[in-house]
Amino acid sequence: MTRSRQDTRGGLWDSVKKAAFVIGSGILFLAAFGNSLTWHLQKVWGASGDFWQKLWTRLYTTFEGHDQALFYFGAMLVPTVVFGGTNALLMIVDVTAKPSFITRYRIQQDKNNPVDPAKLRNALKTVVFNHMFISGPMVPCGPELPTFHWALIELGAFALLEELFFYYSHRLFHQPSLYKTYHKQHHEWTAPIGIVCIYAHPLEHMLSNMLPVALGPVLLGSHLSTTCLWYCLALVSTTVSHCGYHLPFLPSPEFHDFHHLRFNQCFGVLGILDRLHGTDSKFRGTKQYERHTLLTSLTPLTESIPTSPRKDSERRVAAVSLKSLRGSQYSSVNYGVRSIHTAR
Repeated sequence: MTRSRQDTRGGLWDSVKKAAFVIGSGILFLAAFGNSLTWHLQKVWGASGDFWQKLWTRLYTTFEGHDQALFYFGAMLVPTVVFGGTNALLMIVDVTAKPSFITRYRIQQDKNNPVDPAKLRNALKTVVFNHMFISGPMVPCGPELPTFHWALIELGAFALLEELFFYYSHRLFHQPSLYKTYHKQHHEWTAPIGIVCIYAHPLEHMLSNMLPVALGPVLLGSHLSTTCLWYCLALVSTTVSHCGYHLPFLPSPEFHDFHHLRFNQCFGVLGILDRLHGTDSKFRGTKQYERHTLLTSLTPLTESIPTSPRKDSERRVAAVSLKSLRGSQYSSVNYGVRSIHTAR
């Protein structure tokens, strides 16, 4: 027992040291190259900055005296259009299983081919309710846009806060007492699709989906424009994480897809806290982990990093055995019913 505790502490300490090294290296890199990088980006922003400021001023003047309406336009309508448009395209592929050049990138190749329409309709009811009726808190709508540097700093802070609060709230909802009542609904989809990213019990949606995303803008008193951009990025990010397709030049969804497949691994967004707490240990020993990278070619990673034939055949044998078992159980029940009727 003592040795086990020492190993656990040692593993955690190693993770902390690795994280400190990575973060420290990142800080040094930003210190060395940040000024040059942001100078070039600032030039690009500066060239179009007047355009964006004039556009915002015109919008702000239109809604002058109606900050609440402007907030709902920026924090609700724009993210809704982005979220709806992204998922509409994905659902066409999910429902029709076409075009084939997209479906070949499916992570769990034997699932959702195509998706069950009844199951999808049921999920959509909850998704629409959660998205339309559970809103984030108000944020400032000042006449001046934030500077480019400040917007970048805020977006980085938002991402870290989301990782922190989503990881721990997500793990909390995996506790048996809460999982059965609240989180089990989300895990009905062991092979997720994009739109089910907010298919959850309303309480879970507020505490584990909305709160980690909205907390950053509220704590930093962020401008509506930055908040709107962040909400759009967060919705697209979680859609990609759930979409079920590892598409070229998009962030890898392997991490969260594995969570839906195995339930007790990969709880976070960035993976930082999973590494520190060891909740990605099984994931790191899988083919999914090998595929967890940015795909920069048109060859699906299931082809370039295939599952071993042995595991593939074992999975097929297990599926056949399960069907046979269910069939034999069904036959036994029928036989028992027939016997009772015969006896009568």
